[in-house]
Amino acid sequence: MTNVATPIKVEELKTPSAENLKGIENHKTAAKHHEEAAKHHLDAAKHHEAGNHEKASESTIKAYGHHALASEHQKEDVKHHALNKSINTI
Repeated sequence: MTNVATPIKVEELKTPSAENLKGIENHKTAAKHHEEAAKHHLDAAKHHEAGNHEKASESTIKAYGHHALASEHQKEDVKHHALNKSINTI
């Protein structure tokens, strides 16, 4: 796995609609929460290695919270994409 996003071919520049802006924000917010969850998981691992299992537990709970928030934003975006796909195939 790499840390580089897949390049996107830009067909033409368009001003995003309000609906598109919402989707963009959902992606960005989900990504931020995934990054925070990853940081807390790494902290939990370090705390476990140091033998501080209570701090590891706290970090794990924080990671789970960020995961849950990211999932909410992903669900909204999936709904948006599913709706647009069904409209575009009609």
